[in-house]
Amino acid sequence: MTRDPRFGDVVGDAELERVAQGFGFVEGPVWHPHEKWLVFSDIPNSRMHRRRPGGETEVFREPSQMANGNTLDRQGRLLSCEHATSRVIRAEADGSLRVLASHFGDKALNSPNDIVVAAGGAVYFTDPSYGRMPYYGVPRAQELSFQGVYRIDSDGSVVLLADDFAQPNGLCFSLDESRLFVNDTERQHIRVFNVKGNGDLGGGAVWAVTEGDGPGAPDGMKIDSRGNVYCCGPGGVHVFDASAHRMGIIRMPEVAANFTFGDDDLRSLYVTASTSLYRLRVRVPGLRLF
Repeated sequence: MTRDPRFGDVVGDAELERVAQGFGFVEGPVWHPHEKWLVFSDIPNSRMHRRRPGGETEVFREPSQMANGNTLDRQGRLLSCEHATSRVIRAEADGSLRVLASHFGDKALNSPNDIVVAAGGAVYFTDPSYGRMPYYGVPRAQELSFQGVYRIDSDGSVVLLADDFAQPNGLCFSLDESRLFVNDTERQHIRVFNVKGNGDLGGGAVWAVTEGDGPGAPDGMKIDSRGNVYCCGPGGVHVFDASAHRMGIIRMPEVAANFTFGDDDLRSLYVTASTSLYRLRVRVPGLRLF
């Protein structure tokens, strides 16, 4: 769906390809630029899968504790958000898993959902309640009275940055990391925060609304190398320019949950959508994680 002629210059008109299928509900794709693999989560089946350079897909981690969002830090280590345990974890070089966050104060986190790492190493993540619901998590009472956005500092401190979301979900930095975009699934919009020198957030006004026909809501979100913001929403993946003008929607045959830019040129958009993994060749590349 095109609303702006620039949409073709950014996304193009390549055909959408389904490259893997048969999952429960897939999420959290992340591309490793050096090892050339794609890892993604199948939340209800508590597995993480890896797509090899040749295209074959294998089980990467099982059980995954119903992992959802994944990213890489600046050392290339895989960070994951676990629904079943309410933890943020990191895979170390020796294969061990280190817990980075599980509580805020004396209360367990709700269910960390999506995650990004700043250039300086601080980890930012969202904490809605979806992982405490049936199918997508383990039903259990929520200990915290809010759904927040957090930062994990180098000393292990877990810092609450915002607590006024209904259900915070996808997040991404602007190109210069002076702003942080965070969407709210329940309220169907994207907010933008100013990132202060100490990593705290200011502002938080609504930046864009993900309106449209078809199933879907704000979920995974990324920025490309020109500063265009991609965000899941009704009907597929919505593409906004840096001024919050929606240029168009990449229509998906299943509900889009998340996506990442991959392959050597970072011009393959890998979309996790319900039971399948899709790939679309776009014209403007994404950003390397490290």
